[in-house]
Amino acid sequence: MGRYSPCYVPGVLEEGVSHMVLGSALDIFSRSGFAYLSRWSHVFVGITWIGLLYFFNFVQVPAYAEMEGAARNNAIDKLTSRALWWFRWAAAATLLSGILLIIFQEQYEGDYIRSAPGVAIYAGVLLAVTMFLNVWLVIWPAQKVVIANARNVQAGGEADPNTAAAARKGALASRMNTIYSLPMLIFMVGTSHFPYDVSVDASGSKRAVFWIIWIVIWGVLELNALGYLGGRGPGGPRIIYDTHRNAIITGFVYSAVALILFSYILTS
Repeated sequence: MGRYSPCYVPGVLEEGVSHMVLGSALDIFSRSGFAYLSRWSHVFVGITWIGLLYFFNFVQVPAYAEMEGAARNNAIDKLTSRALWWFRWAAAATLLSGILLIIFQEQYEGDYIRSAPGVAIYAGVLLAVTMFLNVWLVIWPAQKVVIANARNVQAGGEADPNTAAAARKGALASRMNTIYSLPMLIFMVGTSHFPYDVSVDASGSKRAVFWIIWIVIWGVLELNALGYLGGRGPGGPRIIYDTHRNAIITGFVYSAVALILFSYILTS
């Protein structure tokens, strides 16, 4: 098992001799050990969160559109409610483990945020935190209305007239999170694998230009998803959310723009 295995924890057998320690308490209960555990947890819960995000957008929404009302309400009650529990708490766990990783990982101290990898990581952090807020402040409150309506109708009650608007509100935020997820993963997962070379220039002025453009793009997209740029109806600037295909294409275009922006702005 090599030095770069995820199970490798460096230790010292005797002076001048390195050896491999698997799960040694003295190594795990250290700053580097906690950094490793935080990173592992971050990846694990992040996979759970993003996997469920893709399930909702690529599988559940198209399937529910083909169901009869009674079957759909039953599925919302039995399936969606359970999936949303894992979804929202996986999002919370991803944020928490990410914060712990930043605290314990020595690499993120000092001037790291001013380096090219640091700019990339924190550009991804902006998208990830926005996704978390969309889950807890938009998607989950909207879905509570949808779930309550499904259960009420199944019990013989009247349908809530606010359900359609709530569902649309949650769907826009969910599609926006799907779009965000692609450039977020490129920056947060791919940063250490970027083909950096000597031409990279992360000076203050270059960073400022990058962040201004990056924040403007992020802000316009988020305002659009929240309905502040012409409402929440289909078409217009919201065409990127109207189908999961449109969201996927937009996500890849956004990723390409992110990489071009990052490479162009931070190249001397």
